[in-house]
Amino acid sequence: MFLGQGLSLAIQGVYFVMIARLLGATDYGLYVAIVSFISLGGQFGTLGSGYVLLRYVSADRAVFARYWGNILLTTAVSGALVVLLLVTLSRWVLPDAPWHLVLLVGISDAVLGGLVQCCGQAFQSFEQMGKTATISFSVNLLRLLAALGLYFRFHTATTTEWAVAVLAVSGIVTFGAVTEVGRRLGKPRFEPKLLPAHAGEGAIFAISSSTTSVYNDIDKIMMGHLGMNAAVGIYALAYRAINVATMPVFAIHSAAFPRFFQQGSQGLSHTLPLARRLQLRTFAVTASAAVVMFFAAPLIPLLAGKAYLESVTALRGLCIIPVFRSLQWSSGDALAGSGLQRYRLGLQAGAGLFNFLLNLYLIPRYSWHGAVWSSLATDGSLGVASWLLYLLLMRRPSAGTPGMLEPAPSSQAEEQAENG
Repeated sequence: MFLGQGLSLAIQGVYFVMIARLLGATDYGLYVAIVSFISLGGQFGTLGSGYVLLRYVSADRAVFARYWGNILLTTAVSGALVVLLLVTLSRWVLPDAPWHLVLLVGISDAVLGGLVQCCGQAFQSFEQMGKTATISFSVNLLRLLAALGLYFRFHTATTTEWAVAVLAVSGIVTFGAVTEVGRRLGKPRFEPKLLPAHAGEGAIFAISSSTTSVYNDIDKIMMGHLGMNAAVGIYALAYRAINVATMPVFAIHSAAFPRFFQQGSQGLSHTLPLARRLQLRTFAVTASAAVVMFFAAPLIPLLAGKAYLESVTALRGLCIIPVFRSLQWSSGDALAGSGLQRYRLGLQAGAGLFNFLLNLYLIPRYSWHGAVWSSLATDGSLGVASWLLYLLLMRRPSAGTPGMLEPAPSSQAEEQAENG
């Protein structure tokens, strides 16, 4: 995972520079605002079915076929409804965004992108991290090739042209990923009864992911709503650098996530050694990344153009965020693996509301500077609160017992049920 994400790290660095040059600060800001808006509801395109598969298949791989079928059915139904709703709402949330552009990004990210993520989670549940990393790497590589092709052929592109290119790339990767899952892991078994049976659990994971998008992306949407597209471009480019720098830590947690489900099935207290070990390692990585970003920030206008000169200040203000994220993920993954995702969801929902209220006051007055301050306050407080809650729950007498969510039935139990 680290190798795959490391290659993606280099590719995304070039990719973001090319997109910034290809679209220009204002159009880039509009595109980012649309992508951020889609990310709020796009998590419901698969209704958390990938995380449901990861939870149950990590414990019993024999049940893969039924949960893979559940992903395909859920995405077909939920994805279409989510995209339709987002296109309808966009006229009020982002008045400058054309509806057809929202539709293109919605299909690409909420439906196809969600399905690609589920393919990665399928391999992740079998701890085949090389395949998971390859899928992520393929997305970034093909998008980079598309950006390079447009840049060297036309030097500039409209947001619609770029959205069409991204949709084409998403379609290619989705077809390849779904085919590879079927070939390597097995064909799906469609059981419509699983949709209502796991819809509630999947919705918790989807809401949790959506609340993460709220405190990560609501600032870009609010600036886009106010017509500050150039400010969105300046801030978003710096924020992209933060996401790129966080990828190695994300790789570590992706590799460890199935282990949390395995150990958490015995109770919350069994996740502590893994959470502590991950925290020590990822803190060192993210602290080093923060130092590098602070001193390397002046390279942004040299690479992306003078229009992004203010992104230097934005990146230096945001560079500590990967440290805060390492705090969130270590404790949050331990809670999720123990069947206590609802506690994590509560924290993330509170962080999203806190971020929204801060931005409501700061952005109209201080533009992207206010967004930087709000992001620091939100991510910092969430990182500390996540560990405090985790340690508090550890003190409960029931910490040594599994969470409230029921484990998946074993393959033997399923066979007995089918045979009557």
